[in-house]
Amino acid sequence: MDSKAIEKIIAKEEIRDLVLLYSRAIDRKDIDLLRDLYTEDATDDHGDSYTGSQQGYCDFIEKSFPYMNYSGHHACNHLIDVDVEAGTGCGEVYALAYHTIPDGQGGQMEDLMAVRYIDNYRRCADGKWRFAKRVVTYDLKIRRPLAGPAVPFPDYVNDPSYGELAMRLFQRGARG
Repeated sequence: MDSKAIEKIIAKEEIRDLVLLYSRAIDRKDIDLLRDLYTEDATDDHGDSYTGSQQGYCDFIEKSFPYMNYSGHHACNHLIDVDVEAGTGCGEVYALAYHTIPDGQGGQMEDLMAVRYIDNYRRCADGKWRFAKRVVTYDLKIRRPLAGPAVPFPDYVNDPSYGELAMRLFQRGARG
């Protein structure tokens, strides 16, 4: 295998980490990590909930954290292509996103979505891959009353993974 092919495989793995870190940032309510995943000029289009700059999107998500007792983003298929020399890439991520959100009447609703993230990636000066543009398409949306969790909602801010997984990748905050 030649060195260009190896560089492409490495870039794809770094981009896969980027996508998984997005899920971790949202689900663990780690706004510093989320902000680190976008280029400064990135845009994010989440359809009917937010469209605009990455800064505005991160602010929007940070404000929603107190209202999400549960958030689970589960990446499924992820197809990536990269141009290592140009430092650009693109990809399509199939994902399931499940949240519990207020119903506006004192209860909770299940919010389940089958989504596809249509992504453009860029390798930045620090060598890290980041989202340059993210567009979310919704293939399925289901909202219904939450009958009640069988277990208490998790405390993601103090999640046990922070203590058990000592390597930097799993710690709170921007990537080291």
